[in-house]
Amino acid sequence: MKKRKRLITLLLAFSMAATMLTGCGGQKEATGKEKKGDKVSISMYMWDRSMFKEFTPWLEQKFPEIEFTFVQSFNTMDYYKDLLARGESMPDIITCRRFSLNDASPLSDYLMDLSKTDAAGTFYSSYLEVNRENSGAIRWLPMCAEVDSIMANKDLFDAYDIPIPTNYSEFLSTIDAFEELGIKGFQTDWKYDYTCLETMQGCAIPELMSLEGTQWRMDYESETLDNQVGLDDKVWPQVFKKYEQFLKDVHFEPGDEELDFTPVTDSYLEGKTAMIRATAAMADSVKAENGVNSVILPYFGETSKDNWLLTYPMCQLAVSKQVEEDKEKKEAVLDVLMAIFSEEGQKAVAAGTSVLSYNKEVHIEAGDSLQFVQDCIDSNHLYMRLASTEVFGISQDVAHKMMTGEYDAEGAYKDFNAQITDYVNEEAEEILFTQKNAYSNDFGEHGSPAASSLMNTLRKANDDQIAIGFRSSRSSAISMS
Repeated sequence: MKKRKRLITLLLAFSMAATMLTGCGGQKEATGKEKKGDKVSISMYMWDRSMFKEFTPWLEQKFPEIEFTFVQSFNTMDYYKDLLARGESMPDIITCRRFSLNDASPLSDYLMDLSKTDAAGTFYSSYLEVNRENSGAIRWLPMCAEVDSIMANKDLFDAYDIPIPTNYSEFLSTIDAFEELGIKGFQTDWKYDYTCLETMQGCAIPELMSLEGTQWRMDYESETLDNQVGLDDKVWPQVFKKYEQFLKDVHFEPGDEELDFTPVTDSYLEGKTAMIRATAAMADSVKAENGVNSVILPYFGETSKDNWLLTYPMCQLAVSKQVEEDKEKKEAVLDVLMAIFSEEGQKAVAAGTSVLSYNKEVHIEAGDSLQFVQDCIDSNHLYMRLASTEVFGISQDVAHKMMTGEYDAEGAYKDFNAQITDYVNEEAEEILFTQKNAYSNDFGEHGSPAASSLMNTLRKANDDQIAIGFRSSRSSAISMS
């Protein structure tokens, strides 16, 4: 079998990412200070195709005096780092979902400081502090929050007259009650890095949100190559002790670490599992598409006052420093930012899914799926996950070793600490080809140019004469075995 390699990193991404969408006037360069007629031109890179559903049409309608260029890009900081490495300019506004200040630090010199803008002033300070650099600058603003906690099959609870838990002790009693009925109390897709990261942090949010935990996070997010920050010796030992106990309490069984999304979700939809880790958006969709009445529960503390919701922004948003060189463009971009972070703007980004806002004056009415976590929302118990690339990878590695019995809490702490100060991404793969040309995704007489470009690259890389595959959209790097 051929060595597994990273096959393609796209400049404008494959398929939809290679398609630049402009409002009111056709295609043009993605950056620059050009104006079309009396309009100011603003380029905006979107982390995912979903942002084109309601958000981009809303922006064009909101700002008819602006000529927008919308491009679907990659959901990774590496995309923008590669862009700069090739000597290319940053787009005027960029978005990214998988984010940490730690990962974004190499881009700082190329981005505006937004700390003194009106848009930054609309946020609760605690949510901006995690994005503040040592210099005091804030270059990234968080979009509305996805809620990623525990999802419960409300129909099962009602059918067996089991009350919704309100604290950790009741959560454990609920698991036992369902398992006495032959129904799995709690299960999740332990296979994935995001599940390991979120359950590990979720079970210990009070510790991570303490003064010591907050200080450690600030230190970690502002580390440099010459000053790698390891785990502290107060907060993180407690995190691993609580995670070790959490795995026991939810009745984790050997082999569960290989569970992926489909079997876990199918079991939930069939009424064989009562609770899983999921998002509010998923709770909405399974009710609409599968008829399963689902609600979100928090990560439970000892009392209901200690409950927290784990959240992450639908994306983070930054502005190119080059925008400051053009006064008219800068004013236009700042107006766009204010609109984006308004109630109307965040609803356009959310496109009907249940989200929460990190902004003080923005009220987004919580959907039915969030009815049992209103106390967390009212008390602002919204924890924003720590999600650097290395924390994702190390969380998965160490959590799986805890699940298989290789590590106890102390061993997990020591290994995590060793890895975070000397992180090597063993999953990193050789870059074989970087596509620098944008191809249309339109299907014409001779097929799709974008799909043809991808398949011909795969064919040549494998030294084959024929390659057959689906014509699908891609917005991330492509690997092959």
